Amino acid sequence: MSEQSRTLAVLGPTNTGKTHYAIERMLGYRTGIIGLPLRLLAREVYDKIVAIRGPSVVALVTGEERIVPDRAQYWVCTVEAMPEGIGADFVAVDEIQLCADPERGHVFTDRLLRMRGLRETQFLGSHTMRPTIAALVPGVEFLSRERMSQLTYSGPKKIAKMPARSAIVGFSVENVYAIAELLRRQKGGAAVVMGALSPRTRNAQVALYQNGDVDYLVATDAIGMGLNLDINHVAFSSLSKFDGRRMRYLQPNELGQIAGRAGRGMSNGTFGVTGEAPDLDPELAEAIMEHRFAPIRKLEWRNARLQFGTTAALIGSLEARPDHELLARARDADDLAALKTLAEQPDVAGRAMGGPAVKLLWDVCRVPDFRGISAAEHASLLERIYCDLVEFGRVPDDWLAQQVTRLDRTDGDIDTLSKRLAYIRTWTYVAQRKGWVDDENHWRGATRAVEDRLSDALHERLTQRFVDRRTSVLLRRLKQKEAMVAEVNDQGDVTVEGEFVGRLEGFRFMQDRSAAGKEARTLQQASVAALAPHFHLKADRFYNAPDTEIDFTEQGGLLWGKEAVGKLTPGADPLKPQVVVFVDDEAGPDVAAKVQRRLQHYIDRKIAALFEPLLNIQRDETLNGLARGFGFRMVEAMGLIPRGEVADEVKALDQEARGALRKHGIRFGQFTVFLPLLLKPAPTRLRLVLWSLSQGLDEFPEAPPPGLVTVPARGDAPKGYFTMAGYRAAGDRAIRIDMLERLADMLRSEDTRTGFEAKPDMLSITGMTLEQFALLMQGLGYKAERAERAKVKPIDQAIADAPAQAAEAAQETTGDVVADVPDEGAAPIAAEPAAAPEEPAAQDEPPVEALVSGETPEAPAAEVEVFYTFTWAPRANRARGDRPAQSGRGPRGTQNAAAKPGEQDARSKPQRHGGKPRGKPGKGKPRDQREEQPKTFAARPEKKDRIDPDNPFAAALMGLRTKG
Repeated sequence: MSEQSRTLAVLGPTNTGKTHYAIERMLGYRTGIIGLPLRLLAREVYDKIVAIRGPSVVALVTGEERIVPDRAQYWVCTVEAMPEGIGADFVAVDEIQLCADPERGHVFTDRLLRMRGLRETQFLGSHTMRPTIAALVPGVEFLSRERMSQLTYSGPKKIAKMPARSAIVGFSVENVYAIAELLRRQKGGAAVVMGALSPRTRNAQVALYQNGDVDYLVATDAIGMGLNLDINHVAFSSLSKFDGRRMRYLQPNELGQIAGRAGRGMSNGTFGVTGEAPDLDPELAEAIMEHRFAPIRKLEWRNARLQFGTTAALIGSLEARPDHELLARARDADDLAALKTLAEQPDVAGRAMGGPAVKLLWDVCRVPDFRGISAAEHASLLERIYCDLVEFGRVPDDWLAQQVTRLDRTDGDIDTLSKRLAYIRTWTYVAQRKGWVDDENHWRGATRAVEDRLSDALHERLTQRFVDRRTSVLLRRLKQKEAMVAEVNDQGDVTVEGEFVGRLEGFRFMQDRSAAGKEARTLQQASVAALAPHFHLKADRFYNAPDTEIDFTEQGGLLWGKEAVGKLTPGADPLKPQVVVFVDDEAGPDVAAKVQRRLQHYIDRKIAALFEPLLNIQRDETLNGLARGFGFRMVEAMGLIPRGEVADEVKALDQEARGALRKHGIRFGQFTVFLPLLLKPAPTRLRLVLWSLSQGLDEFPEAPPPGLVTVPARGDAPKGYFTMAGYRAAGDRAIRIDMLERLADMLRSEDTRTGFEAKPDMLSITGMTLEQFALLMQGLGYKAERAERAKVKPIDQAIADAPAQAAEAAQETTGDVVADVPDEGAAPIAAEPAAAPEEPAAQDEPPVEALVSGETPEAPAAEVEVFYTFTWAPRANRARGDRPAQSGRGPRGTQNAAAKPGEQDARSKPQRHGGKPRGKPGKGKPRDQREEQPKTFAARPEKKDRIDPDNPFAAALMGLRTKG
């Protein structure tokens, strides 16, 4: 080592520019080496130097990456990969305080004691290393650097109130993912930075943060190792971590190292706690702000002078103890544990004979356990690699290709891709070792390409999960050593760590009954605890949702989309129901109150909109006296009252009162007093729910399907149901109220004493067949008598047949030849010209004398039709409740409605027609004589000389009668 070599310890807190200072000093020399604690930081420094000097003179060497140009002058490495014996002018080791780290400390201690530059050596780190460096490094110079900005403790903060440009620190992968998902849901997204990420993935995630695509960063304690980001606030989600062997609290200097990432350059920064992390003790917070930490008293050490004669000698040299009081032998690392395991394997012991073989075995044992499956699995892999290297002098290409190809897949979720990345790092490391593979350049490129593809896929999955705004909820449980991650899909299924645990229905969590045992209880507790913030977010969305997204069911339930969120309960007034919400206790009273207010607003507005005509009656101050009382009666009955129940009240109303009520749309029907607007499907559906609530029914009857005029009259329907549904029961059918009133208007013009038949309009408005209509009329209090008669030919067909029949009769009268068309009881149809027809038999042609004398030839049998005659049934035969309402004159000036439909006309008009009293033929004779006579139900007696219109010669006969 040159006499002019200078050893410098550059010490100070974070954000003092130590690394930047070392880079400047190194570039001032012709050659240099700088060792960094993380490969992520090594890549960052490499990119920075390449931007200044170009890639042809800068080398990057890490465990999994090796870029060494032919004219390399400056080497950027991880501390473990720093090359020895190249005689660089400048050497620097960053974060030298890691000499005290239980896992890697012995490597940093070795560099502190043995690595020197020809002209300058720098050790960069914390002031806590000053006493030990002074004692172990002769002639060292100390250079203190002050922080360029102030660091202030801001106390606890909820994640929901976390300021922008904040970094939240977690100490496990599960913890980091849970926090990132919570930030995505509440803040729109977060970038994720962990030491286990590949440099390519890490750089892509950092770019999201640095470019402003997201304002939050979730990271492990890797950000404390020199990653320079624009962070204003650092929040600790926990104050303890698992160090590989046990859970332990972070030391004050470790907290200070991470907190110091806040406030870069001249910008001040803050730090605090969040989540389950307790508030910092004031003395600890002050020590971090003032960078006052206890000095490091012991450094981890492992012997660097190794003996490669035998495996036993190598193990003994690795277990040697230091001879300095400031040095402590490091605990057995993974490489030493692997060496001890392999030394006991017969295949390895038989090959590890002699110095080169033992040295090769040690090099193989130093392959890091990136996979982290188990020590036995890792040792088995190392045994295969060592045996192949000894036997073949290389790792076989076919086996290596098989391992790499198996990992070259970009499908799967974040965990799957992360595992593949960890696995490929093993083969990347193997490919970087000189002499281990045949074509080093090929395999280095192949493994690097696979790692890049997996890195890009992992970045894409991380962005999709933690940055995009699609609806999904990742729930977390941050307890003790691990955090459980839960997710709610669009169907409401809640999964925790990929296991289905229940459903989120509205604002209630329904646990899966198939889950059992301690695991199920743990998953359920994690889900419920983590759903609390989701409840608040969902309550906000629900409160701002339009009424079109909310609906009520026929059983009084309240839905938001397809989710049940509450139900209706009776209130002091049938039109003022109350709301009971379905909200878990874990959601909190604020969420329950917000949901209750929104549902109450909805149902109040729904009633006001659908029952507006009814509520206008209640608000009309101009109504007074009997009209006002009757109006309130209509409001209480929700717009529908059978007239029989209020006959006296209606009778007492004068025309002025009725007119005032009609202005509000009230119709005084013969059977029902109602508001036609409230018969529409929407008001009917709501009215049935409100009526069922007021009646205290356990099961609410549903409204009939819209558009039906009649429906089956179920016998098990609650009393009053058909009226509330807008129908009136009549026999085995119930008819809609407005259609019943239209039918009553038609019946008013019929003679209900002597009988009448159903008109087509009556069947049309009811949509019934004649037989169904007869049953309906019987249900309304009418008597229906069934009979048969010859079917009358339609008038249009008779008119069409008349000209042909008249021509035939004229020909016979003048003596012309008559066509040979036999009498078949139908109008003749002209035929196509053909051969002369045969002479018909004499009996087929009616004699002309019969026509002249007026005798009608025998007609064929006529088609028979069924008809009903309806008469008002006696009071004794009426079904209870089917009698018309008792009322005075209605809108049409009808008289007492207790009379049968049509009876008003019968009373006011003479009961005579054509000088003869109306009634059934034979009335006044003994009953036995009357019953023997055929029933004709005719309004007037038939004339004996009437010409049958069905006779094919009816037209000719009419012509002869006219001439006579």
